[in-house]
Amino acid sequence: MRLRTTLIAAAVAALAGGAGAQGIDDPTRGAYYDAFEGKKVAYVPVAMGFDLTEGWAMGLKAALEPLGVTFDIRDPNWSTSAGAQAITSLISEKPDVIVVHNPDVQSYARLLKKAEEAGIYVVQVNMRSSYSTDVFVGADYVGMGRQIGERLVEICSPDKGKSGKIAITQGVLTAAASAYQMKGIEDVLKEHPEIQMVSNQAADWDATKAKNITATVIQQHPDLCAIAGFWDVMDVGTSAAIKESGKDVYLITQGGGNKAACDGLENGTYSEVVVYNVPGQARDMANTIQQLLQLKPTPGSMKTTLFTQLDFVTKDNMKPGSCWALPGQ
Repeated sequence: MRLRTTLIAAAVAALAGGAGAQGIDDPTRGAYYDAFEGKKVAYVPVAMGFDLTEGWAMGLKAALEPLGVTFDIRDPNWSTSAGAQAITSLISEKPDVIVVHNPDVQSYARLLKKAEEAGIYVVQVNMRSSYSTDVFVGADYVGMGRQIGERLVEICSPDKGKSGKIAITQGVLTAAASAYQMKGIEDVLKEHPEIQMVSNQAADWDATKAKNITATVIQQHPDLCAIAGFWDVMDVGTSAAIKESGKDVYLITQGGGNKAACDGLENGTYSEVVVYNVPGQARDMANTIQQLLQLKPTPGSMKTTLFTQLDFVTKDNMKPGSCWALPGQ
């Protein structure tokens, strides 16, 4: 028995030594990298130069380029016509994937359909078109609107000694972030007649317009309880008007969770920020692009939605990881 045990142990050691010396190749590794080598991904934001679009670009570039994917940015710089022209050119150039940040629900709809028909995968990020493509990654704006509506009711209820008066500052009225979100807010307010929406205006994502709108609303309604703004960059103007008025108005805003948002909570620019995590959205887009390039479904044959988890962040519940930063911030 002792001899038998010794022989078995020696055989196991020899096998282990042989396996360790030769190594074992991963049978899926080669096919994985082959799926991405030489592929092209084009990105059409509404504009570069601000936290959302820069953050998505940074995340996609970091995830895809090491795999051998070429990442190309076509910046329309806030021009919808330039964006449409960029997508039209890309349809002729035929990259493997186009990532689009829609300025509104309608402008690019026909072009996105045309891109899929040309054999190009289309990924939409955070603002959806009326035409659904292979993938949408972003916030559930109807759901966000409902949650914001519920927060406004909670904060401004007359049962708590508040006026019940609220105001809404939208971005562009036809953008998904505005139109879908208002649906959620209105659904909640229908159930709460004690809450009065005294203003609902569009500032077109512009901080100066937001400031002017807010100043007028507070002048007309000095007992205003809260404002819900639809983008933290725009709502820097909203906050400035509140501070200049000297009134105690609760400001709920939203954004991708860049460091500036947490700084704004810390210094009192915002009362609350709804965060849809930009690095997480970039990761989700990169993962779905990798799936598309490996599985190779027919473009337009699948309609996948990945809604982003929302975090309602205040100065009191803010944590070190609540916000992220671009290089140099």
